[in-house]
Amino acid sequence: MNPDIDNCLIKKKILHPGSSFKPLKDGCKVHFHFQTRKTDADNTLIDDSRQIGKKEPMVLVLGKKFKLETWELLVKKMAINEVAKFTVDKSLVVEYPFISKTMRDLDKDVSERRTHFCAVTLQNEGIGYKDLNALIAKPCDLEFIIELLKVEFPEDYCKDSWQLSDDEKLTAIPVLKEKGNNLFKDKLYSEAADAYSEAICFCEQLMLKEKPHDVDWKNINNLKLPLLLNYSQCKLAQGDFYAVIEHCTTVLETEPDNVKALYKRAKAHMGAWSPAAAIKDFQRLKELDSSLNTAINKSLKELEAMQKEQDDKDRVKLKNMFT
Repeated sequence: MNPDIDNCLIKKKILHPGSSFKPLKDGCKVHFHFQTRKTDADNTLIDDSRQIGKKEPMVLVLGKKFKLETWELLVKKMAINEVAKFTVDKSLVVEYPFISKTMRDLDKDVSERRTHFCAVTLQNEGIGYKDLNALIAKPCDLEFIIELLKVEFPEDYCKDSWQLSDDEKLTAIPVLKEKGNNLFKDKLYSEAADAYSEAICFCEQLMLKEKPHDVDWKNINNLKLPLLLNYSQCKLAQGDFYAVIEHCTTVLETEPDNVKALYKRAKAHMGAWSPAAAIKDFQRLKELDSSLNTAINKSLKELEAMQKEQDDKDRVKLKNMFT
């Protein structure tokens, strides 16, 4: 059912005219405050967005199948800064008590929230709010007073990742990689890591939709591997050695002879003080690329010095135990 405004199911009354009207399309992000009231003799207030949850404006992205589709219809018929009252037939707002509960629960700890309800639980316990339980038991027409504050068109704002299509994610990957590269050049390692991480997430989301090791899966994986190496370089600069070991190992599972992955992992093993693992990676590197021998020998001497220093400390500790 997709009713029009001012038919028998929805009535609109403008309380304050808006400043401008623009046709809205899917992907538009609308910001609005609202009040929800019963259409009883007391015009009972159910919710006020300025008083519940985060006490912030409601934000809807049109076309994303929000549970109360009627709200999308209402805001599409409003002008910016308009305040309007909509009276909506009860058949179109059956889901409202559950949406209201979700917004009210934003004030609670996660452990206190209940998100799933079976028929028995609903019948015996309700959803945790007496007025909403009453609304479920005895549905009625609802009145929404909406103030449309702002509209953002898709081309004017950066979409959240869940809003992006597969093609948009694929297009974003090289852009994020370039962003990370520029941040890394400026030694902004944390910000660069975030950019690479977002691109890696997009790759993994796309790979989940492909059959492992098929052509499309491999093509996306080929995009992912350099990102893992760049991310590892950021983490190496930050001293997060275990993250480097984890991500370089992922690269080596696909490309066992990847020199960059082996070198970064060897350095991370040094930082995490896993000398045997570091030596093993350095020795493999010598076999793969003799041009790295000078750098590898330098690292091996550092390891030898570190091992000697550790042995001296251990001898002192052992001696003190028996004196």
